[in-house]
Amino acid sequence: MNDIFTVVIRRKHSGIRPQDIVILLKILILKSENWYIQDLVHSLKISLSEVSESLERSRFSGLLDQTKKRVNRQGLSDLLTYSIQYIFPVNPGPLVKGFPTGHSFAEFQEEFNSNVQFVWKDDAGTIIGQEIEPLYKNQIFAIKQDQVLHKTLALVDLLRVGKKRERNFASEKLISFIKEDKLL
Repeated sequence: MNDIFTVVIRRKHSGIRPQDIVILLKILILKSENWYIQDLVHSLKISLSEVSESLERSRFSGLLDQTKKRVNRQGLSDLLTYSIQYIFPVNPGPLVKGFPTGHSFAEFQEEFNSNVQFVWKDDAGTIIGQEIEPLYKNQIFAIKQDQVLHKTLALVDLLRVGKKRERNFASEKLISFIKEDKLL
């Protein structure tokens, strides 16, 4: 019976999805293995079934251990550094009001001199900029409640849309956070 279950799960596995990246990063932000699925559901505004399926996909792909509690830090670091721009590419869209992301995130603006702003679209946003599609639809609600998640996802967007210098900056910051558990 266990083999049948494994076959069903493998058939359902269609590769990593954007929200999987967010969930893995949130697990690292929680800094503990004592979290519950409900913690992720509530803080990320993702349904229970989506979180559960995401954890299984991440376990299957080797980004989570068998308990689905511990992130494979090297694997996630490699995925973000070398692949995210190919797996979840993004082209800046039209000018909209929203929350800053990428090099437009407040803490990164000193590092990068740009006349172009990047934002996640939201009418309650703080700046006007080119729209960057978030990794999942409720991301805006989650970042409003979690500044560390906002900063982390802004770094991920630097990897998705940035030039070499921006990508190197984001990679260094994310690797430090993911591998060395240094707060952003």
